Amino acid sequence: MEFVWTSTVIAIIAFALLYWLLEKYAFGPLFGVMEKRRELVQEQIASAENSREEAARHLEEQKQALQEARKEAYAIIEQAKSTSVKQADDIIATAKSEAGRLKEEAVKDIETEKNKAVLSLRSEVSGLSVKIASKIIEKQVDEKEQKQLVDQYLKEVGGKP
Repeated sequence: MEFVWTSTVIAIIAFALLYWLLEKYAFGPLFGVMEKRRELVQEQIASAENSREEAARHLEEQKQALQEARKEAYAIIEQAKSTSVKQADDIIATAKSEAGRLKEEAVKDIETEKNKAVLSLRSEVSGLSVKIASKIIEKQVDEKEQKQLVDQYLKEVGGKP
């Protein structure tokens, strides 16, 4: 095999010319398309990262809102419990004071009725005493008749309403 330097030079020139043509017309647009594709992929990655961060932020906000709602619900329940306890205490206190007032009125009514009964009894006793004394004076009675008179008047008193 013989080495032909002209063939080698022509092959190198042809290769350089082909490389230059490919560089100008094929590699440039191909690398441009690949660069655009790389930029698009990076934008999509960045967009996905932003979306993930935003989703995480929204999730955290939702967790905080849920926590706040739970706190508010607990506060409302506690307030309702304290209000119901206070109302129950107020009702019990009112009932006790009303019962005390009714008891005092009943004691006063009983005392008044007792005083009326005593006055009525005194007037009847004094009237009966006068009647008994007049009967005794009208007739001199012995002890047996006097006892019968007293029993008779006591029966009359017991029969009167």
